[in-house]
Amino acid sequence: MKLRSGHNLLSRRGNEMAFVPFGIAHVIGILLSVVMVFVIIHRRQWLRKTNVDRIARYSLAGLLIGCEVSLYIWYEVTDNWGLHSLPFQLCSIMMWLSAALLLTRNHRLYEIGYFLGILGAIQAILTPNLDASYPEFRYFHFFIAHAAIIAASVYMTAVHQHRPKLRSMFRALGWLHVLALPAAITNWITGSNFMFLARKPDTGSLLDLLSPWPWYLLQLELVAMLLCFMLYGIVWFVDRMSSRMTQATTP
Repeated sequence: MKLRSGHNLLSRRGNEMAFVPFGIAHVIGILLSVVMVFVIIHRRQWLRKTNVDRIARYSLAGLLIGCEVSLYIWYEVTDNWGLHSLPFQLCSIMMWLSAALLLTRNHRLYEIGYFLGILGAIQAILTPNLDASYPEFRYFHFFIAHAAIIAASVYMTAVHQHRPKLRSMFRALGWLHVLALPAAITNWITGSNFMFLARKPDTGSLLDLLSPWPWYLLQLELVAMLLCFMLYGIVWFVDRMSSRMTQATTP
């Protein structure tokens, strides 16, 4: 998404650096995500207190909603409205879903957020489709929003002890196809590239390791399933190790 020339933090100035993959600004964005996840896991017992939990969930939900609303305000202020403003990108959908998850604690929303939200946000953070760097608004918005998507599902896993199941994974993958349908139709009608279904992103991404369009779409089916298995396996392994440690320390 290109930024137009303008003033202060809302738009790019000519003397600002462009975004550099794995440069200082990128590494700081990655570390922000890691720190958010670490704090939630490390402080999960404290976060389970009723009043603390309510404040934490509502605050994180407010952050997610605020990120999306502020982006629309940015579009208006910078005269950047366009096809890219339509809410068909996976992570845009996951922001609203993650906020709803935190407010309702609904397990079906958790299933989708855990698999699709975490995978989509991690891919975005590691290989950002972004040309805005520090201290521009889009830089802060991008990394805070994606870190919050991950944090929402981690919070519900660590604090509320929701757990993904194998059937949850297949339901989430099913929803991915449902969400991809309107994105694909919009791409076909307008020439846009929501969810990168029409072509690979201009910036480097994990998709560069796959075949050219349209074959990478078929390969993504397998990649998505394998990554979902990995996410499921992480929670399964941690729970199993925790159970063994508990048994070992029980007299």
